Amino acid sequence: MDQSIKREPIGDGRFIYVSPHHTFGTDAVLLSNFAKAKRSDKLVDLGTGCGIIAFLMLRDRNCETAYGVDISGEAIELAKKTKEDYNSDNFTPVLSDLKDLKGKVPFGCHTLVTCNPPYKAPSAGLKNPDSVKSVARHEVECTLEDIIAVGAKLLQTGGRLCMCQRPERLAEMMALMRTYKVEPKRLRLVCKCVGQSPWLVLIEGRRSGNTGLTIEPTLYVEDGNGNFSDEMIQIYGSYKEAYL
Repeated sequence: MDQSIKREPIGDGRFIYVSPHHTFGTDAVLLSNFAKAKRSDKLVDLGTGCGIIAFLMLRDRNCETAYGVDISGEAIELAKKTKEDYNSDNFTPVLSDLKDLKGKVPFGCHTLVTCNPPYKAPSAGLKNPDSVKSVARHEVECTLEDIIAVGAKLLQTGGRLCMCQRPERLAEMMALMRTYKVEPKRLRLVCKCVGQSPWLVLIEGRRSGNTGLTIEPTLYVEDGNGNFSDEMIQIYGSYKEAYL
């Protein structure tokens, strides 16, 4: 096995394969928790990377089926290795540009689509010279509009699109959701600690949903002493010993 590939614990005795290009952070864990997947959910995770969001949900038996879509062959190979370790027949890794998913993933029948997208617009800041990292951080291969448009096509009526993004792009994201008939229904800001501006926003939209947006209480990652907050410890749950 490539020495740069490692196994990271995700709790309950489970591990996920990661690489320097495709690992995961707090934002992916928070998005998985925010999505509140149900056992009957049929999930598509766009830009799945190592597959962390899908495998967290499958670990908790919160999805009936899960597709993990990524344009990176390296990412999909990592997801395949994790799938093989656990003989997870209900996870399907898909190597594809998300703009070319027709015929590879069924449209119009999924109950949940998740995406932890590139946060930076194409013109925002210097791009990483490493092309794989650049794709993960900048809208190089797809835009925010591409993600929301494809997410809408994948969902059945009433299905949910759950995403995270930087707060400065919230207005853009909500406008695009409505353009593609995904009504924003739930919103939560994430701050490092009390008194600081939010660094992340979590949002859920429903395909052809009615208007009405619920603003949930702000999530604080740390308490006043620089330690993880009680809620963060609860979110990390059964694998908190590995990270806290």
